[in-house]
Amino acid sequence: MTVSTAPALNTLSWDLDAYVVDIALAGDGKLFAVALGDGTVRLLSGEDTGPRTVQAHNGACLCLATDIDGQSFLTGGDDGKLTRTDKTGATETIAEAKGKWIEHVAAHGGSGYRAYAVGKDVFVTERKGRGEPRRLTHATTVNGLAINDKGRRMAVAHYNGVSLWWLASQDSQAQALEWKGSHLSVAFSPDGDYVITTLQENALHGWRLSDKQHMRMSGYGAKVRSMSFNRKGQILATGGADTIVCWPFTGGGPMGKAPSEFGGGVAGPGAGSIVTAVRCHPKLDLIAAGFDNGAVILGQPGMLRTVTVVPGGGAPITALCWNARGDRLLAGDEAGRLVLGDFQGLSS
Repeated sequence: MTVSTAPALNTLSWDLDAYVVDIALAGDGKLFAVALGDGTVRLLSGEDTGPRTVQAHNGACLCLATDIDGQSFLTGGDDGKLTRTDKTGATETIAEAKGKWIEHVAAHGGSGYRAYAVGKDVFVTERKGRGEPRRLTHATTVNGLAINDKGRRMAVAHYNGVSLWWLASQDSQAQALEWKGSHLSVAFSPDGDYVITTLQENALHGWRLSDKQHMRMSGYGAKVRSMSFNRKGQILATGGADTIVCWPFTGGGPMGKAPSEFGGGVAGPGAGSIVTAVRCHPKLDLIAAGFDNGAVILGQPGMLRTVTVVPGGGAPITALCWNARGDRLLAGDEAGRLVLGDFQGLSS
């Protein structure tokens, strides 16, 4: 489904005075959690008059994920703690690595696995919490984690490629996906067949698992800091350019195909700026994009018209998150500003 007319839009904003690290959504699709550089987690729902503040870490939050119960949130911090924050604001420390940082975390509600990274190690726990966490050690520092949609496989990004692990097998060895360079973040396609990484250089790299084909997606003007597959996995939206770059994942994937682009360019609120955050709509063929001048727009590949959610003139956008219905979009930036866009007629 496409949107042919601009939705009605109302916005609310709050200044939190700390870097917005990431935004996550509870399983009920209504409660947002925002992790900040001051160690707090802010909880925001439709019933709140503003974000509720929870002190989760003595230091900075470094990562955020929705926990396996769907109603709580996991944060890792530079205090070496993995903290769980529930919807009431209660917190508990569920793991600790003294003197180290917990920089990456992932969880899957269906399979019940949690994973968190400390240096070169990834620790994996099960829902039942039996015994000590499984420890998976890599040759270099872990830069990113992702669990596929089925909750069975985990991708770990690091220097010179990705390691793939079967989560249910205690004795399995990692499958190595090799490509020289520093791989900074990683994502699975919705069908689980593609693994895509962002690189230290201005490019992406990918692997198709079914036939071990490689793909390189380059031509960006800056480092790609954000990527998002649409709901059916047909498009991968990416930042790193002055437009939203969308790679096709139909008919054999993006190999040998040019991407489509929209937004930004020489006109509009993001003109002359680099896209720093992207997030595909959960139900429609729409993409939200944030720029390094603070602008946020909404549009879709092949369409010239975009909707301005936040005008330019602010700090770089660091995080975007839709609610489950797709009628609310929360954006956060480097300066700690949160903007909630409330759209009418955008959830069907």
